[in-house]
Amino acid sequence: MESLFEIAEECLSADGIQQKIHLTQQTFQLWQNNQLSLDSMAPPKAITQPGLPNKPVLIAPSEVPRRHLGTQAGLIALIHAVAHIEFNAINLAWDAVYRFRNLPKQYYQDWIQVATEEAHHFQLLHQRLLELGSDYGFLPAHNGLWDMAMRTAFDPMVRMALVPRVLEARGLDVTPNMIQKLQQAGDKKTVTILEIILRDEIGHVAIGSHWFKYFCEQRGLDSEQTFRELIHRYFTGQIVGPFDYQIRAQAGFSLNELNTLQSIAKSKANPPNTTPT
Repeated sequence: MESLFEIAEECLSADGIQQKIHLTQQTFQLWQNNQLSLDSMAPPKAITQPGLPNKPVLIAPSEVPRRHLGTQAGLIALIHAVAHIEFNAINLAWDAVYRFRNLPKQYYQDWIQVATEEAHHFQLLHQRLLELGSDYGFLPAHNGLWDMAMRTAFDPMVRMALVPRVLEARGLDVTPNMIQKLQQAGDKKTVTILEIILRDEIGHVAIGSHWFKYFCEQRGLDSEQTFRELIHRYFTGQIVGPFDYQIRAQAGFSLNELNTLQSIAKSKANPPNTTPT
Protein backbone atom coordinates (compact mmCIF):
# COMPACT_ATOMS: atom_id res chain seq x y z
CA MET A 1 0.00 0.00 0.00
CA GLU A 2 1.38 3.40 -0.98
CA SER A 3 1.90 6.15 1.55
CA LEU A 4 -0.44 9.13 1.37
CA PHE A 5 2.49 11.40 2.18
CA GLU A 6 4.55 10.24 -0.78
CA ILE A 7 1.60 10.78 -3.13
CA ALA A 8 0.85 14.17 -1.54
CA GLU A 9 4.45 15.21 -2.22
CA GLU A 10 3.96 14.29 -5.90
CA CYS A 11 0.78 16.39 -6.04
CA LEU A 12 2.53 19.30 -4.36
CA SER A 13 5.61 19.13 -6.58
CA ALA A 14 3.82 18.68 -9.93
CA ASP A 15 4.51 21.78 -12.04
CA GLY A 16 2.12 21.13 -14.91
CA ILE A 17 -1.46 22.31 -14.52
CA GLN A 18 -3.07 19.17 -15.92
CA GLN A 19 -0.56 16.97 -14.13
CA LYS A 20 -1.40 18.50 -10.76
CA ILE A 21 -5.14 18.22 -11.35
CA HIS A 22 -4.87 14.61 -12.57
CA LEU A 23 -2.73 13.58 -9.59
CA THR A 24 -5.14 15.31 -7.22
CA GLN A 25 -8.15 13.48 -8.65
CA GLN A 26 -6.25 10.18 -8.71
CA THR A 27 -5.16 10.55 -5.09
CA PHE A 28 -8.71 11.32 -4.02
CA GLN A 29 -9.90 8.07 -5.60
CA LEU A 30 -7.08 6.05 -4.04
CA TRP A 31 -7.91 7.50 -0.64
CA GLN A 32 -11.62 6.84 -1.07
CA ASN A 33 -10.80 3.24 -1.96
CA ASN A 34 -8.63 2.82 1.16
CA GLN A 35 -5.54 2.25 -0.95
CA LEU A 36 -3.30 4.76 0.83
CA SER A 37 -1.71 4.41 4.26
CA LEU A 38 -0.72 7.03 6.81
CA ASP A 39 2.66 5.37 7.27
CA SER A 40 5.85 7.02 6.10
CA MET A 41 9.48 6.08 6.50
CA ALA A 42 10.70 9.61 5.79
CA PRO A 43 9.88 12.87 7.58
CA PRO A 44 8.48 15.72 5.45
CA LYS A 45 11.00 17.56 3.31
CA ALA A 46 11.47 21.29 3.73
CA ILE A 47 9.51 22.23 0.60
CA THR A 48 9.80 26.00 0.18
CA GLN A 49 8.07 26.27 -3.20
CA PRO A 50 5.41 24.03 -4.75
CA GLY A 51 5.42 22.94 -8.36
CA LEU A 52 4.14 25.80 -10.51
CA PRO A 53 3.74 26.35 -14.25
CA ASN A 54 6.03 28.87 -15.96
CA LYS A 55 3.17 31.37 -16.08
CA PRO A 56 1.69 33.46 -14.57
CA VAL A 57 4.60 35.72 -13.75
CA LEU A 58 4.58 36.32 -9.99
CA ILE A 59 4.86 39.91 -8.79
CA ALA A 60 4.28 41.78 -5.53
CA PRO A 61 0.59 42.07 -4.53
CA SER A 62 0.79 45.87 -4.77
CA GLU A 63 1.96 45.62 -8.40
CA VAL A 64 -0.97 43.51 -9.64
CA PRO A 65 -2.92 45.83 -12.00
CA ARG A 66 -6.52 46.64 -11.15
CA ARG A 67 -9.17 46.64 -13.89
CA HIS A 68 -12.80 47.69 -13.91
CA LEU A 69 -15.24 44.79 -13.77
CA GLY A 70 -17.53 46.45 -16.31
CA THR A 71 -15.12 45.76 -19.17
CA GLN A 72 -14.15 42.51 -20.90
CA ALA A 73 -10.57 43.00 -19.73
CA GLY A 74 -11.82 43.56 -16.20
CA LEU A 75 -13.91 40.40 -16.23
CA ILE A 76 -10.96 38.36 -17.49
CA ALA A 77 -8.72 39.88 -14.82
CA LEU A 78 -11.23 39.00 -12.10
CA ILE A 79 -11.61 35.40 -13.26
CA HIS A 80 -7.85 35.06 -13.66
CA ALA A 81 -7.26 36.34 -10.12
CA VAL A 82 -9.78 33.88 -8.65
CA ALA A 83 -8.33 31.05 -10.76
CA HIS A 84 -4.88 31.84 -9.37
CA ILE A 85 -6.24 31.72 -5.82
CA GLU A 86 -7.83 28.34 -6.52
CA PHE A 87 -4.64 26.94 -8.06
CA ASN A 88 -2.69 28.11 -5.02
CA ALA A 89 -5.33 26.55 -2.80
CA ILE A 90 -4.65 23.13 -4.35
CA ASN A 91 -1.03 23.45 -3.23
CA LEU A 92 -2.02 24.76 0.19
CA ALA A 93 -4.30 21.78 0.79
CA TRP A 94 -1.64 19.27 -0.27
CA ASP A 95 0.92 21.04 1.88
CA ALA A 96 -1.42 20.74 4.87
CA VAL A 97 -1.57 16.99 4.17
CA TYR A 98 2.12 16.47 3.47
CA ARG A 99 3.72 18.69 6.08
CA PHE A 100 1.79 17.82 9.23
CA ARG A 101 1.99 14.23 10.48
CA ASN A 102 0.50 11.98 13.17
CA LEU A 103 -2.90 13.62 13.10
CA PRO A 104 -6.37 12.02 13.08
CA LYS A 105 -7.38 10.30 9.86
CA GLN A 106 -10.28 12.75 9.47
CA TYR A 107 -7.78 15.61 9.19
CA TYR A 108 -6.29 14.05 6.06
CA GLN A 109 -9.74 13.16 4.73
CA ASP A 110 -10.77 16.81 5.07
CA TRP A 111 -7.76 18.30 3.31
CA ILE A 112 -7.77 15.75 0.49
CA GLN A 113 -11.39 16.75 -0.09
CA VAL A 114 -10.40 20.43 -0.08
CA ALA A 115 -7.60 19.81 -2.60
CA THR A 116 -10.01 17.97 -4.91
CA GLU A 117 -12.67 20.66 -4.74
CA GLU A 118 -10.09 23.42 -5.32
CA ALA A 119 -8.91 21.55 -8.42
CA HIS A 120 -12.52 21.43 -9.64
CA HIS A 121 -12.91 25.18 -9.04
CA PHE A 122 -9.75 25.86 -11.02
CA GLN A 123 -10.99 23.75 -13.92
CA LEU A 124 -14.29 25.67 -14.04
CA LEU A 125 -12.50 29.03 -14.04
CA HIS A 126 -9.88 27.89 -16.53
CA GLN A 127 -12.60 26.82 -18.94
CA ARG A 128 -14.32 30.19 -18.51
CA LEU A 129 -11.09 32.01 -19.33
CA LEU A 130 -10.74 29.97 -22.52
CA GLU A 131 -14.32 30.81 -23.49
CA LEU A 132 -13.47 34.50 -23.12
CA GLY A 133 -10.43 34.17 -25.36
CA SER A 134 -7.87 34.21 -22.57
CA ASP A 135 -5.98 31.61 -20.54
CA TYR A 136 -4.48 31.07 -17.12
CA GLY A 137 -1.03 32.64 -17.09
CA PHE A 138 -1.82 35.47 -19.50
CA LEU A 139 -1.84 37.97 -16.61
CA PRO A 140 0.58 38.45 -13.71
CA ALA A 141 -0.34 37.28 -10.20
CA HIS A 142 1.07 37.29 -6.68
CA ASN A 143 2.18 34.57 -4.29
CA GLY A 144 0.78 35.89 -1.02
CA LEU A 145 -1.06 32.70 -0.05
CA TRP A 146 2.02 30.53 -0.34
CA ASP A 147 4.14 33.12 1.48
CA MET A 148 1.86 32.72 4.50
CA ALA A 149 2.01 28.94 4.14
CA MET A 150 5.77 29.21 4.61
CA ARG A 151 5.40 31.49 7.62
CA THR A 152 3.06 28.94 9.25
CA ALA A 153 4.93 25.79 8.21
CA PHE A 154 6.15 25.13 11.75
CA ASP A 155 2.74 24.61 13.39
CA PRO A 156 -0.57 23.21 12.09
CA MET A 157 -2.52 25.27 14.63
CA VAL A 158 -1.05 28.50 13.30
CA ARG A 159 -1.61 27.32 9.73
CA MET A 160 -5.29 26.59 10.37
CA ALA A 161 -5.79 29.95 12.07
CA LEU A 162 -4.17 32.14 9.46
CA VAL A 163 -4.47 30.54 6.03
CA PRO A 164 -8.05 29.18 5.91
CA ARG A 165 -9.49 31.55 8.53
CA VAL A 166 -7.84 34.83 7.46
CA LEU A 167 -6.52 34.72 3.90
CA GLU A 168 -8.92 32.26 2.28
CA ALA A 169 -11.87 33.44 4.38
CA ARG A 170 -11.64 36.85 2.68
CA GLY A 171 -13.37 35.24 -0.28
CA LEU A 172 -16.45 34.73 1.91
CA ASP A 173 -16.74 38.51 2.28
CA VAL A 174 -16.11 39.62 -1.30
CA THR A 175 -17.63 36.85 -3.45
CA PRO A 176 -21.31 37.71 -2.78
CA ASN A 177 -20.69 41.25 -4.07
CA MET A 178 -18.91 39.92 -7.16
CA ILE A 179 -21.85 37.60 -7.82
CA GLN A 180 -24.28 40.50 -7.50
CA LYS A 181 -22.35 42.66 -9.97
CA LEU A 182 -22.05 39.83 -12.48
CA GLN A 183 -25.77 39.09 -12.16
CA GLN A 184 -26.48 42.73 -12.98
CA ALA A 185 -24.19 42.40 -16.00
CA GLY A 186 -26.03 39.27 -17.15
CA ASP A 187 -22.99 36.96 -16.90
CA LYS A 188 -24.83 33.82 -15.79
CA LYS A 189 -21.92 31.47 -16.57
CA THR A 190 -19.47 33.19 -14.24
CA VAL A 191 -22.15 33.65 -11.58
CA THR A 192 -22.83 29.90 -11.55
CA ILE A 193 -19.12 29.17 -11.10
CA LEU A 194 -18.73 31.67 -8.27
CA GLU A 195 -21.82 30.29 -6.51
CA ILE A 196 -20.25 26.82 -6.56
CA ILE A 197 -16.98 28.21 -5.24
CA LEU A 198 -18.67 30.20 -2.46
CA ARG A 199 -20.66 27.15 -1.33
CA ASP A 200 -17.56 24.97 -1.17
CA GLU A 201 -15.34 27.65 0.36
CA ILE A 202 -17.69 28.00 3.31
CA GLY A 203 -17.00 24.33 3.95
CA HIS A 204 -13.25 24.76 3.49
CA VAL A 205 -13.02 27.60 5.98
CA ALA A 206 -15.23 25.58 8.35
CA ILE A 207 -12.67 22.77 8.11
CA GLY A 208 -9.94 25.24 9.03
CA SER A 209 -12.05 26.46 11.95
CA HIS A 210 -12.67 22.93 13.16
CA TRP A 211 -9.01 21.93 13.18
CA PHE A 212 -7.84 25.23 14.63
CA LYS A 213 -10.18 24.71 17.57
CA TYR A 214 -9.10 21.07 17.80
CA PHE A 215 -5.44 22.05 18.15
CA CYS A 216 -6.32 24.75 20.70
CA GLU A 217 -8.28 22.23 22.76
CA GLN A 218 -5.42 19.72 22.58
CA ARG A 219 -3.06 22.36 23.98
CA GLY A 220 -5.43 23.76 26.58
CA LEU A 221 -5.67 27.12 24.81
CA ASP A 222 -8.63 29.46 24.51
CA SER A 223 -9.33 29.53 20.76
CA GLU A 224 -10.75 33.06 20.62
CA GLN A 225 -7.83 34.55 22.54
CA THR A 226 -5.32 32.54 20.50
CA PHE A 227 -6.89 33.66 17.23
CA ARG A 228 -6.71 37.29 18.32
CA GLU A 229 -3.07 36.98 19.37
CA LEU A 230 -2.06 35.29 16.11
CA ILE A 231 -3.73 37.98 14.00
CA HIS A 232 -1.92 40.73 15.90
CA ARG A 233 1.37 38.86 15.51
CA TYR A 234 1.15 38.07 11.79
CA PHE A 235 -1.20 40.58 10.17
CA THR A 236 -0.18 44.02 11.34
CA GLY A 237 -1.94 46.49 9.06
CA GLN A 238 -3.36 43.83 6.74
CA ILE A 239 -6.84 43.06 8.06
CA VAL A 240 -9.47 44.60 5.79
CA GLY A 241 -13.24 44.61 6.16
CA PRO A 242 -16.16 44.61 5.84
CA PHE A 243 -16.87 41.07 7.02
CA ASP A 244 -19.90 38.99 6.15
CA TYR A 245 -20.98 37.91 9.63
CA GLN A 246 -23.67 35.51 8.43
CA ILE A 247 -21.47 33.57 6.01
CA ARG A 248 -18.47 33.56 8.35
CA ALA A 249 -20.66 32.20 11.15
CA GLN A 250 -21.50 29.26 8.85
CA ALA A 251 -17.74 28.78 8.43
CA GLY A 252 -17.12 28.44 12.16
CA PHE A 253 -16.38 31.97 13.34
CA SER A 254 -17.71 33.02 16.73
CA LEU A 255 -19.25 36.45 17.28
CA ASN A 256 -16.27 37.42 19.43
CA GLU A 257 -13.86 36.49 16.64
CA LEU A 258 -15.84 38.50 14.11
CA ASN A 259 -15.94 41.50 16.42
CA THR A 260 -12.18 41.17 16.89
CA LEU A 261 -11.62 41.23 13.12
CA GLN A 262 -13.95 44.22 12.78
CA SER A 263 -12.19 46.09 15.57
CA ILE A 264 -8.74 45.47 14.08
CA ALA A 265 -9.88 46.53 10.60
CA LYS A 266 -11.37 49.75 11.98
CA SER A 267 -8.25 50.56 13.99
CA LYS A 268 -6.06 50.08 10.90
CA ALA A 269 -8.37 52.20 8.75
CA ASN A 270 -8.57 54.95 11.36
CA PRO A 271 -5.29 55.04 13.29
CA PRO A 272 -5.24 57.23 16.38
CA ASN A 273 -4.06 60.81 15.91
CA THR A 274 -0.56 60.94 17.34
CA THR A 275 0.36 64.37 15.94
CA PRO A 276 1.79 66.56 18.73
CA THR A 277 -0.36 69.54 19.63
